[in-house]
Amino acid sequence: MKILNFGSLNIDLIYQVPHIVRPGETLSAASLVTSAGGKGANQSVALAKAGAPVWHAGTVGTDGAWLRELLGRFGVNTEFIRDYDGPTGQALIQVDREGQNSIVLYGGGNLNNGKEHADSVLAFFDEGDYLVLQNEINITPYVLNKAAERGMKICLNPAPFTDEVKSWPLEKLEYLVVNEIEGQDLAGEQGTPEETLDRLTAAYPQLRILLTAGKEGAFYGCGGERIYSPIVDTPVEDTTAAGDTFLGYFLSSRVQGLSIQEAMDSASRASSLTVSRSGAMESIPLAGEL
Repeated sequence: MKILNFGSLNIDLIYQVPHIVRPGETLSAASLVTSAGGKGANQSVALAKAGAPVWHAGTVGTDGAWLRELLGRFGVNTEFIRDYDGPTGQALIQVDREGQNSIVLYGGGNLNNGKEHADSVLAFFDEGDYLVLQNEINITPYVLNKAAERGMKICLNPAPFTDEVKSWPLEKLEYLVVNEIEGQDLAGEQGTPEETLDRLTAAYPQLRILLTAGKEGAFYGCGGERIYSPIVDTPVEDTTAAGDTFLGYFLSSRVQGLSIQEAMDSASRASSLTVSRSGAMESIPLAGEL
């Protein structure tokens, strides 16, 4: 069984700041680190570090050639990453003293993926293989539909959330993975994680839905089934890539035959290690560290 992640690749500029900058404020950063990121790339690295066979597809500019090399060193298959004449996606990330972050994205190559490229990539995968998608590239609905036609199992993390997601054919998914805010946006109203999950499972009864809620843990629902996994409490250094780690370890565990509960618990342990370190994909643990 193979996993394709058709997703974003970013160059992250990470600023350590005393607090997230306010409108009209000029703030001095304690440090600046240039790092590899993008939700798609982070999730591919998490899948690879967890032991899953994963191929990443996406687009980078000449300034992002090192991203392909880095993903390869982490164990990600990179033959489906294409080059184009333009800048790679960028992320400006502020990280405050409590480890919370604020992110500004520039699409770059992530918004320059072509349908012909997607068709050629999908031809490598078969019925029963997995596809992982986010909302940081320009052709996500197209890839989703084409993968569904091939009988692939699709896992969508609709982040960053936009109202357009509501028009996507979500009924074709195997897994929908959201955080608490994304879940509320999709459900259309605020509430506790449990209330949000109830609304989502009522709206999409055929989907397996994972809802991560920070310190409140992670929640799973499918129809009337409910499963909960608490966090592993660790000192927080940087929350960047915590959700990406959770998704990667959860899906890898499922591919390896673990139960939903076992997969959630493994993902929670992995995420706890990620938040105790700074950075994005570099902070994601290897399976042996859990």
